[in-house]
Amino acid sequence: MAGLGGRMSTVIKAKVSKLLDKAEDPAETLEYGYQKQVELLQNVKKGIADVTTSKKRLQMQAAKLEQQVVKLDTQARQALAQGRDDLARTALERKTVIQGEMQSLDQQAAELASQQEQLTINEQKLRGKIEAFRTKKEVIKAQYSAAEAQVKISEAASGVGEEMADLGLAIQRAEEKTENMRARASAVEELEAAGTFDDITSLGSGQDDIDRELAELSAGPQVDDELAKMKAEIGAGGSAPELGEGEKA
Repeated sequence: MAGLGGRMSTVIKAKVSKLLDKAEDPAETLEYGYQKQVELLQNVKKGIADVTTSKKRLQMQAAKLEQQVVKLDTQARQALAQGRDDLARTALERKTVIQGEMQSLDQQAAELASQQEQLTINEQKLRGKIEAFRTKKEVIKAQYSAAEAQVKISEAASGVGEEMADLGLAIQRAEEKTENMRARASAVEELEAAGTFDDITSLGSGQDDIDRELAELSAGPQVDDELAKMKAEIGAGGSAPELGEGEKA
């Protein structure tokens, strides 16, 4: 059963593959592939925009922290000038913390800038590949259209195509019907020349040559019997009555 199931699966896959191959339009397939690459390019561009936005946001935060560092440094100097070492220390401590945050932001911004640069390089490469694919796609589509037209022309010229084959069968059937009709017309002319249709007409009256012969055969003895009867009557009565002038005539 396992072997039978495997064979059935192979046959089904082969049938489906054949149907798909027949239904597949190379032009549509190429256009679909091109659109998918364009979508991928758009996603890469969106990624570059997102990375750039994040980098700018970090740079803006770092700029604000830079302003705070300058402010804290000024405050520390003012506190020292007034003899407030404690306030100056506090300002410097905050300044140190903020500088650490700035260092972290600068590092993250640098990483995002590196990602942006790499994505930009990839976007340019992908753009070039898509442009090359687009050109090749148009060339293949044009070649396929030309080949398809050539096949149709060749099939039409040689009568190989499905439509031409159907047309050829229709012509063959028409020729056969024409020949049958011509043969029938010739047969009718031959029968008419032979008088067959006259005999058929005489059959419609209910009597043909055979019927007439049979009638004559049956009428002969009847006349003989009647003649013998008349002779007997004349012999028994004497002479036969004379015929009048009209009767003689």
